[in-house]
Parts: sequence; C-alpha cells; structure tokens
Amino acid sequence: MFTYTINESTSLRLLQLRDAEAVFNLIDHNRSHLRTWLPWVDSTANITHTTAFIESTLNKFGNSDGFDAGIWYEGQLAGVIGLHYIDYNNRKTSIGYWLGESFQGKGIITEAAQALTNYALETLNLNRVEIRCATENAKSEAIPKRIGFTKEGTIQQAERLYDRYVDHHIYAMIQEKRRL
Repeated sequence: MFTYTINESTSLRLLQLRDAEAVFNLIDHNRSHLRTWLPWVDSTANITHTTAFIESTLNKFGNSDGFDAGIWYEGQLAGVIGLHYIDYNNRKTSIGYWLGESFQGKGIITEAAQALTNYALETLNLNRVEIRCATENAKSEAIPKRIGFTKEGTIQQAERLYDRYVDHHIYAMIQEKRRL
C-alpha cells in the first residue's frame, strides 16, 4: 500500500474502498467548485460511482500503472492526487490533483505535488513527470510553477469540459534538469 508522510499535518494514502464515503462527500460538497475544471464531476452522482473509481485505482496500483491517493490534512480528506499512468519503458508519468475548496490557500496541494514528484523521480526512478493544466486555471497552473516544473507548451482543445473545450499548458520536471 502507498503511504507518504509530507509533514505533521499532511499525508498521502492510497485510496481504499473504506474511503468511498469520504471521497464522495468531498466531491458532493464541492460540486460547483470542482465542475469548473474537472469533466467527471457530473458523472459522480452517487457513492457507487466513487466505489467504482476506487476499485479502478486499486487495479491500476496492482498493475503498477499509477494510482490515486487521498490527501489527508489534519485527519480530514482534503483532496486527491495521483499518477495517471506509469510508462516504465519511457520512464515517465503524469500527475493529476484536486482539492476541496475549503482546503485551498494552505499550501496543501503544492506540498502534495512536490511529494509525489519526488516519489516518482526518486523511488520509481522515472525520468519525466508532467502536469497539465487548463490554460485559464490559474490556481492549478501555479502548482507546477512553484515546484520548479518547466512550461513546455500548449495543447489546443486538449479537454472537453461539458459544453466547451479547454486548452492545456504542459509542465514537466526532467530528472537530469532537477539535479542542476
């Protein structure tokens, strides 16, 4: 099982089926906040959908193909962060994250993204970690900037968010540049 202690207040832990209610409740209480940038919010209509998501992330973890971890802040679930996939042939991955609105502004997601980047580069010995953000999502885009990722470019119409397409900026951390 994946666990990672960030500091005395914050830790990451692989999502388990027992977390389904906490994850669903966090999503449900933050629907309008999350819906702005995440395409899956409307399709997470009940706890059954959350359970299916957690089962899929446990399968990914079991197959060494990524995972999703709860971000626990002072004993409460604050959000989710994970590796979308792990490409061992090319030694790369991509990080995704979201945070409940009341937990913003505390540095939680910055610390979690830094911790997961360190884990990917040091423990998994990957070479490249990407973070993609909608170009208009300034709060999300601030995260890779804060932790030293390099902006590599923009993908036009990278994601459909309900009734519109959004462009994504791509940020990356490369192992050899990290050591400089």
